[in-house]
Amino acid sequence: MNILIEEVKSKSQRKKFINFPYHLYKDNKFWVPPIKSGELELLMPEKNPAFDFCKAKFWLAYHNGKVVGRIGAIVNNLSIEKQGEKIGRITRIELIDQYEVSESLFKVAEDWLKTEGMIGVSGPLGFSNLDHAGLLIEGHEWLPSMASDYHFNYYQKHFERLNYTKEIDWLEFRINLPKETPEKAGRIAELIKKRYSLQTVNFSTKKELEPYKEKIFKVFNDAFSDLFGTFKLPEKLIRFYISKYFPILNPNYVKIILDKNDKLVGFIIALPSLSKALQKAKGKLFPFGWWHLRKALKYPTEMDLMLTGIDHDCQKLGFVSILMHELLKTSNADGLRFAETTGMLENNHVAIQLWKSFDHIQHKRKRCYRKMF
Repeated sequence: MNILIEEVKSKSQRKKFINFPYHLYKDNKFWVPPIKSGELELLMPEKNPAFDFCKAKFWLAYHNGKVVGRIGAIVNNLSIEKQGEKIGRITRIELIDQYEVSESLFKVAEDWLKTEGMIGVSGPLGFSNLDHAGLLIEGHEWLPSMASDYHFNYYQKHFERLNYTKEIDWLEFRINLPKETPEKAGRIAELIKKRYSLQTVNFSTKKELEPYKEKIFKVFNDAFSDLFGTFKLPEKLIRFYISKYFPILNPNYVKIILDKNDKLVGFIIALPSLSKALQKAKGKLFPFGWWHLRKALKYPTEMDLMLTGIDHDCQKLGFVSILMHELLKTSNADGLRFAETTGMLENNHVAIQLWKSFDHIQHKRKRCYRKMF
């Protein structure tokens, strides 16, 4: 195959970059399409504050005038500063099952990273840990959550053929929710709350949630700062994510913990599953995509566990059990039977241990690869 590589620079090229997966996965019943306008915004320096500390380039691969693949590369200076190693990132890799395509795409991304002084590459990773991360290597027969990614199973052989080796995996779980909130869990939650003089806060409107948005991200920054692939998000990027994600939250599925000084020390954010609604929306909010999403948020059938964060000094005190107890009361009231977790690092044993007390399966695995130059 004769492969032509083209750097993405114009608006029309960005649209081709965004649209390619919609053609690639059009006959796949498990792929969940993101909203195109949101994906487009992430590629634009004038829209995405991550470009304040990142350099990035994106490319398309063509064969006979038809797009057959895409790739991006990122130099994330905050991540490099944290880890003390000049490792670049590859991102948003999508391609047909042809080695000539993967060889051409990976080569252009790696060559650019080398010119930027990188000594190796890691990925798939996005601009931050709230962006695309990981290659799906197990669980191709399951519908992903909105916060996860789907890939064809042939991607793994392309990475490994090009000398990419495992760096770390994320695990995802499917939880069978109990039909009634366990009494024992309730007693334990109350004991912990009493011992540490805690109070839980539930929400019924977005207006009630408003005063806590920045505080949630402050705990998020603190709780996640030591994990792989993370770094402390700057204020400007936090405001960007708040404006991007908070409008779609169902406030009933957000729970927080305050200490005796009314300091926010823990949170959990779940979301009625939007996966099937996003499939119906087909990447567009209009004319009818918004209706499918609104219906899914208002009449949930199962939920996605999006983010859980506990203040660094409180992470071994059982606060997560309090948050889960509050969330279970809400999910039971709505008649939900299943929950999907987002990816948890395989070495994050504290987080993984939480699901051992539930009827669960570990059904998906995503991998981050590394290659040294």
